[in-house]
Amino acid sequence: MQAAALFGSGVVAGVLAGTASCTAVQGGLLVGLTGERDRTVLGWFLTGRLLSYTAMGALLGLAGSAVKPPPQARAVLLVAAGLMVVAFAVRLYRRPGCEPSRRAFGALGPPLLGAATILVPCGVTIGMELIAISSGSPLSGAAVMAGFVLGTAPALGLLGWLLRRVTRTRLVQAAAVLAAATGLWTIGAGINLGGWLPATATTTAGDRSPVVTIWALRDGYRPAAVRAPAGVPVEVVFKRVDRGCTDTVVFAGRDLALPATVRLPPQPPGTLRYACGMGMFTGFITFSAE
Repeated sequence: MQAAALFGSGVVAGVLAGTASCTAVQGGLLVGLTGERDRTVLGWFLTGRLLSYTAMGALLGLAGSAVKPPPQARAVLLVAAGLMVVAFAVRLYRRPGCEPSRRAFGALGPPLLGAATILVPCGVTIGMELIAISSGSPLSGAAVMAGFVLGTAPALGLLGWLLRRVTRTRLVQAAAVLAAATGLWTIGAGINLGGWLPATATTTAGDRSPVVTIWALRDGYRPAAVRAPAGVPVEVVFKRVDRGCTDTVVFAGRDLALPATVRLPPQPPGTLRYACGMGMFTGFITFSAE
């Protein structure tokens, strides 16, 4: 009964919340299939994605968070995926109508590429993984992840169909440029998620009490930059307003499903950076002495 309920929840999350974010993050990998003439490649891509997510859900339900890659590892994978998308885009731009996925991966390219999307999760995907972990059951974990993939399949399928159509027109080079921009954006998201950017921000006047409240909206965190006193314990309260990739925040090196409260020990003067689970949105807490 729990597995059936979680499967339904996964489908709803995929349709309502996961469609846009998963398409934005993982859709760039479909560039590698746009030159294929075989109409079944998109189906194999989605099949590989379903199998890998279902298997990951079962592992998460069985073994818990030990299976889940930490934020730093996901950041590296995002950068690698972005580089792959850029490489596909360059190939498509220089040789319109080529078959990059078959040349790069062979006959198993489409399902392998679909399976690899588990390595570049969007923020909603991370939320589903946390549900799989908390289920404590391989069956329930697999159910929620499989439902989520099926919920997002129509959007990714439509995107793949559109890409295949575009490659047969004069718009193919424009599509390649757009794909390259998507790859660069993915690289930037990985760098942001990994915390490899300078932690600088323009702070705003605000609450300097030991309790800091941050609201998670669909388009970012509000306020995005706050101040807190250094040298004393600080309680950071994350409240969720909208559903989206900001549902999960990477804070102090770990994933948090919102709403959540974090109690920080006394901090030295400086700036603490946090980001959403897919590295799209960033916030800052600047600790300063009175």
